[in-house]
Amino acid sequence: MDSLDLPQASSFKGGSAKFLRDVLESILKTYLRKNTMANTVWELVQSVDNEKISYDHFFFRTIKVDGYGIDSLSSFFMDYGYQVGGRLDFPKKHLHVLWLSPPDINVPGEGHGLGNGPLPRIVIAELLVDELSQESQEIIRKYLKPEGGKQAILSSTLGSLIWEKPTSADFNQLAKESEYGAWALFHGYTLNHLAFAVHRLKHRFSDIKCVEEYFKEKGFELNKDGGDVLKVSEDGLLLQVSLMSEKHKVEFADGVTETITASYIEFVQRLILPEFKNVPGDEIKEFHRREGLEQASAYHIMESTRFTAQD
Repeated sequence: MDSLDLPQASSFKGGSAKFLRDVLESILKTYLRKNTMANTVWELVQSVDNEKISYDHFFFRTIKVDGYGIDSLSSFFMDYGYQVGGRLDFPKKHLHVLWLSPPDINVPGEGHGLGNGPLPRIVIAELLVDELSQESQEIIRKYLKPEGGKQAILSSTLGSLIWEKPTSADFNQLAKESEYGAWALFHGYTLNHLAFAVHRLKHRFSDIKCVEEYFKEKGFELNKDGGDVLKVSEDGLLLQVSLMSEKHKVEFADGVTETITASYIEFVQRLILPEFKNVPGDEIKEFHRREGLEQASAYHIMESTRFTAQD
């Protein structure tokens, strides 16, 4: 595809590439509006050396019941050229995760952000409701009525729940078995987190160790679940750092006010694959780098929304 402005853009089954970018931009704006800390970090990244931001992935949480699971979101993105990249399972958390690779579109040399930069991967998790206790299943089904999942992408862009806001009692009961489930029941399809593509940044944040040092110095709480802040894949080529989510004081349907976790932000550095080590730096593309997710790292990073304090 030569240009986003040329007719070839209509090769997207669902419509134009511009519409896809506009939807992603709306999802991002809603996420930043609802999460002050994430917005602060987003602005800090751009303020250092006038950095041009680029995204590695957007992560969503869903609940697999009556059409509210992964398919409720993935169908939209696949209509716009996204393809299945891989899957992960987390039996202890009763979760299944799908990640989608973005469509191959032309990106200008200086393209950045969602306006004209590389499109982010899409990662969608779903809670396997049928594996939960009967009590937890009843709580979830009380709110998530059949057919509502058809409005998932609209819910994500607006930041509005499709279902009724839960009561404090239901939220806390569900959290005993699945903190993920309680989080998703309250926040719905709002973006769970975004991840910056460190390997595409140009200045101080182009090294993930510098990212870690910078945010430690700024007083942000970093995720050290698993023992280390820096999560390294088994092959050493995928490096990840995430901040712990901020906490919001919220009011539940029964009028009870509590402080709960919200969304968070992550940084990802994908190193060059060994077979491409001799490719000149100015010719390196995304396919030259380590792709996909890492099971152990992803497990620990999801703890960025944990309800209890880190040890």
